[in-house]
Amino acid sequence: MPVAELARRLGVARATVTTRIDRLVASGVIVGFSVRVRDEAELDRIRAIALIEVEGRTTDAVIRRLRGFPEIAALHSTNGGWDLVAELQVDSLAEFDQVLGRIRSIDGVVNSETSLLLSSVLR
Repeated sequence: MPVAELARRLGVARATVTTRIDRLVASGVIVGFSVRVRDEAELDRIRAIALIEVEGRTTDAVIRRLRGFPEIAALHSTNGGWDLVAELQVDSLAEFDQVLGRIRSIDGVVNSETSLLLSSVLR
């Protein structure tokens, strides 16, 4: 939301909102900002969720390797049958296949299951 809109809704000056945001960034409460685009802007983009099982104590090494993949938009640790959840974004099915192969070839990755995201019904 733009600073001007925040200020209007809160009934304060823009400078007040800006100062508060700057303090939250400086204190580490806000760690970054991102841009969300409309789904229509990414119609041809292939998105998927990859569930990844990691062997024993190799999780940190696997995470370090996965952080270098530009196709991974987000990476989460989790509980249950899977150790990691990766959000993938690629431009083609060929690129998708290559990324899956690279993920599965990482030492310590013992299993994976991937689902393509067809449409977003709530964001």
